[in-house]
Amino acid sequence: MKHGLILFGHGSRDPEWARPLREVAARLTAAPSAPCVELAFLEFLEPTLDQACDRLVAEGVTHIAVVPMFIAQSGHVRRDLPAQVDAARARHPSLLIDLATAVGEDARVQQVMAEVALAALSG
Repeated sequence: MKHGLILFGHGSRDPEWARPLREVAARLTAAPSAPCVELAFLEFLEPTLDQACDRLVAEGVTHIAVVPMFIAQSGHVRRDLPAQVDAARARHPSLLIDLATAVGEDARVQQVMAEVALAALSG
């Protein structure tokens, strides 16, 4: 089974907004035995979730984890993204697609955010 990750962001009219997500993707792909990694966006930027899934399928990926790069389980993550994942599953019935929880809900991410906030006091 070949694995892939899709880092799913909201998107912005400013393409520079996606720089941190591109940096996370670069860190992931630099690791030994790295999975295939694609970015995808809800709006304003490409690729879309469908386009990212198509790219991974073309690389032979059979199992994808979609990771919402959101602070919380927002309306987009609870409503819009599951609908897009369902549509991708319908387009690629043999592809296993898991939808992860928003990264900001993870205690490790919250800890790093707290550390960054405290560091702001140090100048």
